[in-house]
Amino acid sequence: MNGTEYFMNATSPEHWVTFSFETTDFIWDVYLWMKDNWWKCFYYTAVYLVVVFGGKRYMSDKPKNALALWSASLALFSIIGFIRTAPEFFHVLEHHGFYYSVCSNSYYTHDRVCAFWSCLFALSKIIELGDTVFIVLRKQSLIVLHWYHHITVIYYTWHAYSLLIGTARWYIVMNYFVHSWMYSYYAVKAMKFKLPKWFSMIITSMQLLQMVFGAFVTGATIYYVKEGQKECHATVVNSTFGLLMYLSYFILFVRLFQKSYLSSNMNERKPCAKERQNQDQDHENKIKTN
Repeated sequence: MNGTEYFMNATSPEHWVTFSFETTDFIWDVYLWMKDNWWKCFYYTAVYLVVVFGGKRYMSDKPKNALALWSASLALFSIIGFIRTAPEFFHVLEHHGFYYSVCSNSYYTHDRVCAFWSCLFALSKIIELGDTVFIVLRKQSLIVLHWYHHITVIYYTWHAYSLLIGTARWYIVMNYFVHSWMYSYYAVKAMKFKLPKWFSMIITSMQLLQMVFGAFVTGATIYYVKEGQKECHATVVNSTFGLLMYLSYFILFVRLFQKSYLSSNMNERKPCAKERQNQDQDHENKIKTN
C-alpha cells in the first residue's frame, strides 16, 4: 500500500458533540486565501513592530482589568481548542502511529471539528499580537524573545497552513495545551491573586518541552520527506524553517529559565518593594512569549 492509499484510509474519533459552526465552509475559504496570500503576514508584522516600538513612549495607562479579561479570554479559547483537537491527535497516534501523525493532514481533510479549530489556531496568531500591547501599556521591558517569537510564529504558522502540513497536528495540540495553562496563569495574576513561584516554573518547563517535541517531530518530518519512500504532506523548506525556529526558541527559553530560576545572584539581597514589583513585571513579560 503506497502513502496516498494509506492516508485515504484515515479515520477520525467520534466527537461527543459537533456544533453547526464547526462544519462551516468558512475554513476552506480561509485555506484558499491563505494558500495564495500567506506572505501578507509580513505586512501585518511590520505594522506590529511600528506600533510596538513607535507607540511605546505615548502609552502610560495600566489597564489591569482589561489585561485580566484578555488573558481569561485567550485561556478559554485555548482550553476549548485543546479539547476539540486533542481527541483526533490521540486517535491518530493510537490507530495509525507516529509516521501518520506527522505526515498525514487528515486532521483537516477528514475531521471537520479539528479542521475548524486548526483554522482558528492559524488566525489566532494575529490576535495574540495584542499581548505586546499590554506590555507596552504597562511600561514593561520588551525583551527580544517576546516580539521575535510572535513574528516568527506568524510566518511559520501561516506558511504551514497554506500547505496543510501533517506536522501541524502536533503543533496545534501542544500549543493549545500550553496556552491553556499560560493564559490562565496570567488571568489569575492580573486579578491580583498570589501564586507560588513553582507554578510559573512548571509553565516555563512546559514551554521547554514543547520546543523539544516540536524540534523532534519536525526533524522526523524532514527525514520522511528526504527519504522519499513514503508520502509526507510537508516540504523540506517549511520543515527546515520550523526546526530552526524551535531550536532558537529552545535556546532562548533555556536562558530564560536559567536567569529566572537558577541565577546565583537571585538571593544575593532582598529587593525593595519597588524593585520586586519591577522584577515580577519583567518575569511576566518573559514567560508570556510562547
